Parts: sequence; structure tokens; C-alpha cells
Amino acid sequence: MDKDYVKWNGKPMDVTGRAEEEVRTYEFLNTLGIDFMTLYHPAAFTMEECERVRDRIEAPVFKNLFLTNKQHTLFYLLMMPADKPFKTKYLSSQLGCARLSFASEEEMVEMLHIHPGAVSPLGLRNDVNGQIRLIIDSDLKDSGRYACHPCVNTASVAMTLEDLLGKVIPATGHDFTWVELPQEPE
Repeated sequence: MDKDYVKWNGKPMDVTGRAEEEVRTYEFLNTLGIDFMTLYHPAAFTMEECERVRDRIEAPVFKNLFLTNKQHTLFYLLMMPADKPFKTKYLSSQLGCARLSFASEEEMVEMLHIHPGAVSPLGLRNDVNGQIRLIIDSDLKDSGRYACHPCVNTASVAMTLEDLLGKVIPATGHDFTWVELPQEPE
């Protein structure tokens, strides 16, 4: 394995120098009794960089998009396949709201305690006011495993989708809604 990629079962043995929010994420997963794998890696901002992570952590990496309405009064975290293009009109019509756009970095930091490039449903534990609605593309229903950032983009964690949806999300005080987003050519 490349020296830039280091893997552990569960919480890394050495978290020296790691972000506080990241370490809190590992503790949160441990508290829930989640069986997870952690991979430290170079910062991953693009889906191509995330693919290199996916190959090493042996779990699919999905797009996680933090969205809002025009008035910035409704917020959504969308999980969808990495290779599927995002078309706001299809999601907006299913949610019964005006067209959505990406939320600002300030909103992301305030609500999720996450910066761009590290959006993850694991940040929902910081949404103590329940302002964010988790939306999941139905194409992910049959995914056995799931990988995402632990609130920083220099690490990834992998767990079963069953644990994410059945233990992690409820522990954040959130629920989720399945949507069907079409696969369209870009």
C-alpha cells in the first residue's frame, strides 16, 4: 500500500494532529458500536480523487451534496451515486420545492461543522436543530457498504449502509427520504 494511504479497522490508533471534528466522528461511531474501517489519504476534493480512495477502502464512494432553496430556509443533504449527474429539477419536483442550489460554505460550517470537499451524513450529528433533511437516491438501496469522509477530506470511513441508515442517522436525530433521480447523459 502507498505510504500516503494508511488503513485501520475502526478508530485510528494515532489521532495526533487530526481535526477535533474528525476525532469526535470516530468516537461517535464507537459509541454506537459501528464496525467501520478508516483510511487516511491525501485530500480528496474531486470524484476522481475519491475513486482512488474507493479502490483502497473497498467500498463505494457516493456524492454527498449540501443543497438549499433560493431563500436559504430549507436545507438538504443529498446522497447519490458518484457517476450520476445531478439535475436539480428532478429533485426539486419530488420534494415539492423551488429549484435547489448549493448551500454556502458558511451555512455548511455552521450547520454541519464541515468545509467543502468533506460533506458527509456524519456531519448531521451537528445539526442539533434538525434543519437539514437527508435525501437518498434510490439507486443506493442495494449498496452493501458505504464510504464517506469523517467530516474532513483527508480520511474516509467505510461501514455497512444498514449501519448508516439504521444506527448512525437515527442517532443524529434525523430521518431520510428516498428519491428516484434519473440517469441522464450530461
